[in-house]
Amino acid sequence: MEQHPLLVIVGPTAVGKTALSLYLGERLEGEVVSADSRLFYRGMDIGTAKPTPEERARVPHHLIDIADPDETVGLAEFKRMAEEAIADVHARGRLPMLVGGTGQYVRAVVEGWTPPAVPPNPALRAELEEQARREGAEALHARLASLDPEAAAQIDPRNVRRVIRALEVCLTTGKPFSAQRRRIPPPYRILQIGLTMDREALYARADARIESMMKAGLLEEVRRLVEAGYGWDLPSMSSVGYAQFRPYFEGKATLEEVVTEIKRATRRLIRHQYNWFRLSDPRIHWFDVSRTPPETIEAFARRWLEASEG
Repeated sequence: MEQHPLLVIVGPTAVGKTALSLYLGERLEGEVVSADSRLFYRGMDIGTAKPTPEERARVPHHLIDIADPDETVGLAEFKRMAEEAIADVHARGRLPMLVGGTGQYVRAVVEGWTPPAVPPNPALRAELEEQARREGAEALHARLASLDPEAAAQIDPRNVRRVIRALEVCLTTGKPFSAQRRRIPPPYRILQIGLTMDREALYARADARIESMMKAGLLEEVRRLVEAGYGWDLPSMSSVGYAQFRPYFEGKATLEEVVTEIKRATRRLIRHQYNWFRLSDPRIHWFDVSRTPPETIEAFARRWLEASEG
């Protein structure tokens, strides 16, 4: 079976994935398939550093602004839409570029995961969330361990949302979550490019971007979302750059404290992303963007494309 090329660009937030994808997209006749779960949501533009309309006019983007903030785009649904977008780009003779910092979504595509297509069960989730509040995250994780030890071993007990999702699948289907996560090799010839830089320099860059977001109207963006009735418990509103505003709107924190907390949470996110995209992963070709010009990465990608065409 013919394997079509798929270029994957990964790395932590604020490292420059958007800039590189635009650069390569214009030169390699590429189109971006977003694998950043925060970019799904309409009306959440500033806090997610969403590519601007001008940037999307330069290079076509897919899977951006596909849901309202109170809708859920699960892993199975994302993978289906991503594969459809990739096939569409291939059909038009162009290069699909899977770009993003959401490790689970990227790996679902490049590793051929088959996530269970179990729709969200709000009542069950509320019950499990209440158990976590009442008994603690560890108790919820222990419940998962009793039902599916393999899944529990792979999920951090502190990641309550993932624990709840695994329990939801187990309890809904009567089968272990891990047993429904088979892997089928994807039909692509894949090149994974990872972007990195000195950690302290990246933190400083992220801090500067947060300051720019505030000047661009992030507070007003969050206010519009709150006034539209989107609750803080939604996955979209509990993401970095939005959740930290809750104390401010409840009169419990100053704007300065909110910005400080966003910066702190962004650093935690960066560390989390590096755990997903490990520098030691031999499948990812890492480039230090502070030392490597985009022309070098372009030449590397062109050699890979020429080899795949040959």
